[in-house]
Amino acid sequence: MEDSCRVLFMPDNRYIVVSAGENLLRAAMDADVHINASCGGSGSCGKCRVIIDEGEVEREPNAKLGDSEIARGYALACQTRVLSDLKVTVPLESRIGDKKIFERAEPTPAHGYLLAAADWEERLPEWELDPPTRKVHLVLSEPTLDDNTSDAERIKRGLSVEAGLRDVVVDYPVLQRLPNMIRQSDWDITVTVLDSGDELRAVRIEQGDTTLRQSAIAIDVGTTTISSELIDLRTGEVTARASDYNAQVAFGEDVITRIIYATRGTGLAKLQSVVVGTIWNLIKNLVEQAGIEYCNVTHVVVAGNTTMMHLLLGLNPKYIREEPYIPSGTLFPWIKCSDIGLRIAAGVYLYAIPCVASYVGGDIVAGMLASGIFNTEKMTLYIDIGTNGEMVLGNRDWMLSCSCSAGPAFEGGGVKHGMRATGGAIEQVRIDKVGYEPMIITVGNRKPIGICGSGLIDLLSEMYLTGLMNEKGKINTDLPTARVRGKEGSAEYVIVWAEDSATRRDIVITDVDIDNLMRAKAAVYAGIEILLSSMDMDVSVIDELLIAGAFGRYLEVDKAVTIGLLPDIGYEKIKFVGNGSLLGAHLTALSKEMMDKANDIARQMTYLELSMNPAFMDHYMSALFFPHTNLDAFPTVAEKLESYRSVQRMAAETAAGEGEEG
Repeated sequence: MEDSCRVLFMPDNRYIVVSAGENLLRAAMDADVHINASCGGSGSCGKCRVIIDEGEVEREPNAKLGDSEIARGYALACQTRVLSDLKVTVPLESRIGDKKIFERAEPTPAHGYLLAAADWEERLPEWELDPPTRKVHLVLSEPTLDDNTSDAERIKRGLSVEAGLRDVVVDYPVLQRLPNMIRQSDWDITVTVLDSGDELRAVRIEQGDTTLRQSAIAIDVGTTTISSELIDLRTGEVTARASDYNAQVAFGEDVITRIIYATRGTGLAKLQSVVVGTIWNLIKNLVEQAGIEYCNVTHVVVAGNTTMMHLLLGLNPKYIREEPYIPSGTLFPWIKCSDIGLRIAAGVYLYAIPCVASYVGGDIVAGMLASGIFNTEKMTLYIDIGTNGEMVLGNRDWMLSCSCSAGPAFEGGGVKHGMRATGGAIEQVRIDKVGYEPMIITVGNRKPIGICGSGLIDLLSEMYLTGLMNEKGKINTDLPTARVRGKEGSAEYVIVWAEDSATRRDIVITDVDIDNLMRAKAAVYAGIEILLSSMDMDVSVIDELLIAGAFGRYLEVDKAVTIGLLPDIGYEKIKFVGNGSLLGAHLTALSKEMMDKANDIARQMTYLELSMNPAFMDHYMSALFFPHTNLDAFPTVAEKLESYRSVQRMAAETAAGEGEEG
């Protein structure tokens, strides 16, 4: 065995030199090569499949790979040690995905209603374009023996007279640049003033009049995706947009895995570095799109879940996952961007929208702001369906929140052929009621690689309605179709045969996959019931159900209701918010009033810790059926189920009649 080994990763054509015996997944991380891995390296997800083209490795035995796959060179990166120089191919199903996914048009919902720009104006109170940073142009008088006020005091006097800004504190870097700058500019300068709510601070000084060049950046720091906007502060218009995968996905698909990684050695610094790197690339993209200079940017507003904010700001997240689940902080001061590694321009500060608790973060507070729940009398249920399954019930009088820890199943984690919604992901499924043959549509209309969250919900709904699986989530092996097959004491349904898939493997869903998905949907529905029951309410009181988040935007609500993920309250009450987190960050970047309102929402919101709620397990167990143990609570599903069974009975009778005639 060699002391050091050169590992070449394809198709990235990127290599790294590692010590012999190094874990292959860790080598990929150090080489900045992404390999899907959602279990933190335990080998339980089977997602980090790679092909060893050349060289020697040591594999740990794992049931996720068959003998025929091992013979073709497949290995799980997390269960493989490097023994020599290697050439490794990362196959399609293990890559992060095509970034063109961020450019695709949003679908028009078949059921429910997509909130449009006019709706936002009606939902929000009137507010003024009054951002927390302001540029003030000053032409100062030169000092004389009679007027020998210091340079800093001269600027403060000018801000008071010209803009009514009193008691402004001059930032130390501004004070350092001040003497030379104002003399070189012949006393003609522009001062950027930040109103933090507690004080006014002069954070930048520029030569001449730059007041026409003022922009802010709003960012949604998601666990999987980071989205951003560049906003002209004079008009409030968005001048550029950009999104990318959060580079932290290479270190774990969910927040718990990342928290664990952050507590090991230099893990926290690494996670902060890669998310800052992703954001910096987005900022460069925005600036290039808009054709502006970096010094046009005067402030940045970010929103994200509590863990993402800790990792971005370099705060220890360890105690978020340990009872009693306490974050380092939920309210954050204005922070210099340069202090976290974002060197945009001098004097650019960052504001993080406040969080509520360990598992209800600033992204939900931003969504509450953007959706106008704080401004309505309607009883509203707001749900961001994702790994954490955050939800809020309330209106202008009160807000009650919880997080149901749905896990990564709806984002493809814990599902054999689950994947993100990227090119080749099955996103829609229909199954013939009689022959059980599937019809699928993939993202980008490409050959299928796997199945994403919206496709999984479609699939479960179709399997339940057609009788391919029962209400307990078990696949029916007695049906007359080759697509259902028993395997090692379990069963699976073949969605795509190997010859039709991009991976040359059958794409299937198994009993184990269905069980994981059922647990995730049960956690979400139990969270909804806990919020309602805590206020002595039931689903009948809900006037509006708002679905937020990227995953929710592509959800077919009738399918979600069929499997019991969402309550059966009538599609007319269901509305799609889209990226409420980014919209809330956008509003906060434009208005001090909206920023204050976000702070008020965070303080007003009450958080329920479900792990301490004795009733949660009862609701959860009742929801471990499709759609629920109480089918009476899902009248449209019962009606749809009877319609499917009627068609199947007629087909069976017709087949029997034709058999007798023959």
